[in-house]
Amino acid sequence: MGTPEHSTTGGPGVSWAGRVSGLAGSCHPGPVVAVTALMAALAVTAGQSVARCVLTAAAVLTGQLSVGWCNDAFDARRDIAAGRRGKPVVDGTVGVTEVWVAAYAALALCVPLSIACGLWAGAVHLTGVAAAWAYDLRLKASAWSWAPYAVGFAALPAFVALGLPGQPWPAWWVVTAGALLGVGAHLGDVLPDIRGDLATGVRGWPQRLGPDGTRLLLPVPLVAASAVLALGPAGPPGRWGVAALAVAVPVAMAGTALGRRWEQAAFAAAVAVAVVDVALLLLRGTGIA
Repeated sequence: MGTPEHSTTGGPGVSWAGRVSGLAGSCHPGPVVAVTALMAALAVTAGQSVARCVLTAAAVLTGQLSVGWCNDAFDARRDIAAGRRGKPVVDGTVGVTEVWVAAYAALALCVPLSIACGLWAGAVHLTGVAAAWAYDLRLKASAWSWAPYAVGFAALPAFVALGLPGQPWPAWWVVTAGALLGVGAHLGDVLPDIRGDLATGVRGWPQRLGPDGTRLLLPVPLVAASAVLALGPAGPPGRWGVAALAVAVPVAMAGTALGRRWEQAAFAAAVAVAVVDVALLLLRGTGIA
């Protein structure tokens, strides 16, 4: 399982409340909440029933929790070596074994919750979760580190579409846009940590590109996702599609230019374009299948 040689439980002075807090912090709560909320909103706009929306959100939540906990548990040794304070496992507020148990428990819950949304829907969602686990356990340090993000993000809107009555297959453009958003998310997520990752031997795709290469490439998949979301559905793009492109392209170009001196500008621009993409995805929700 690759568990690091580190204490298997939280420090002796850590209370149960502290351990629960540490466990919550180890799941990468920001992305977990963001992805779960987005998929719940997409389920609503796509037309799922209230009960199915709740079930979809629960499946996504448990899947994301399992991935986040797996990531922190597996990376504990590397995080300790890099001195990445602020991570509960590194700080000793929760033990590696406890995080592994939480990861497998969340995964065990994710399986029946996903299948309850329909056989095809469940299979697609679990494929995405499996891809994310493969990233955590193996592919993060390889040239294929982008692939799990592409598969995982493409699987999420497909999961929502297949959960609709009749289990309709998702539209090609929503799957493509999801994959592009995943690649952009990978580049943006890794960009701030590239130098530290290289120092600890992590050589995924962005690390091989280097900070400058990653910064220059970062807006490309995000703007491409904007174009697919605006132009992919049948009919004219409409005012929202045109507005999305009118915002995404100049913001991405500005972020790339300013990022030469201020790396945070590139990251902020990428976040802004991603927000535009997410908003457009929700607006297109009724046509994802």
